[in-house]
Amino acid sequence: MKKLLFQKFLKDTFKFFIIILFSISLIVWVIQAVGFLDFVTEDGHSFLIYFSYTALNFPKTIHRILPFAFFISIFFQISRYELNNELLIFWNNGINKIQFINVVISYSAIILLLQIFLGSYVSPLSQDKARSFIRSSNIDFFPSLIKAGKFIDTVSNLTIFIESKNDSGFYKNIFLNDSLTSGSEDVVSPGQIEKGVKRKSQTIYAKKGILVSENNKRYFELYDGKVINNENGKIVNFTFDKIEFNLSKYDSKTTTYPKIQEAPSKDLFNCIYYNYKKKVNKFKAKYLRCEPNSIQNITQEFLKRFYKPIFFPLLGLISCLLIIKSKESKNYNFFKFYLFIIVFLILVISEVSLRYSAYNDAGMLFFILFPILSFLTVYISLLTKFNNKI
Repeated sequence: MKKLLFQKFLKDTFKFFIIILFSISLIVWVIQAVGFLDFVTEDGHSFLIYFSYTALNFPKTIHRILPFAFFISIFFQISRYELNNELLIFWNNGINKIQFINVVISYSAIILLLQIFLGSYVSPLSQDKARSFIRSSNIDFFPSLIKAGKFIDTVSNLTIFIESKNDSGFYKNIFLNDSLTSGSEDVVSPGQIEKGVKRKSQTIYAKKGILVSENNKRYFELYDGKVINNENGKIVNFTFDKIEFNLSKYDSKTTTYPKIQEAPSKDLFNCIYYNYKKKVNKFKAKYLRCEPNSIQNITQEFLKRFYKPIFFPLLGLISCLLIIKSKESKNYNFFKFYLFIIVFLILVISEVSLRYSAYNDAGMLFFILFPILSFLTVYISLLTKFNNKI
């Protein structure tokens, strides 16, 4: 009988957990998908790239929403069981409250493992796959992006202005500005020009032109115009009757380099390990820039994937405090609200402490010890309280 009661409780809790998780995740995902429309309207990627990128970001959304969905499902089910007098069935069948709490903690541990799996493998892999679509995409929506009377800066280093377009597809009064810097890749301080850095720009004006697609290449065919080249202040110009301006060489402004959140967990661990050994510059990874100035962010990401889920048992334990009072108790609703606020604050603390964990020893110590000490304090208090009643 005890086993059946616990099975029913966990089944009801898990069902509600799945409903809440996917309902909230879908809402957040749709809102994000609207924001991702910039890939098409501003960055020039195709709708296939947009839908692929958006779909592959769904696991990331689930991973972010899961702690809140877990808390809501546990909190709601215990409250519902109390209001429907179903918790009395547990107590009348010889199940004590510590046994009930232990089952909830065991369930929390299972969700903890699920969160680690999502955060350490599924989410980074899906985000990297999504980024790969951007990396392999070309700018194939130039015709829809180029609008008469507007400056277009969809791609890096290139600005386009077109006065008008006729029914035949020809553009009138075309201005192109290609801004380039070549040579050394060292960072240049404001107001300084380092030796070896060549600054180039090219401005093209044409009375008319047409956008041509041929053999997977896209270019402007320009007529009757002028080219002005500027290299470190030295200006050279010439006129032309007809030239072709290649557009295929330009990249979208969308970030294509893999982010830390997309790196495999193995690379994160190796980067931290080599940093500890003071050999960080010797570690090379395909998807990760392992550099001394990025170690803090990498450490934070590693903790988020593998340690932050340790808060789940604490969330489950705090939710179990609902069984201390019955619905007939005075101020029961206030007590529920009080517990809800506490759990909400724990979620906030987990996020804030994670941000500071990689920046100083005190932040790291707090992030590691807070969930463990809080769990032990509450659990031992409950154990003492209920054992004294037996």
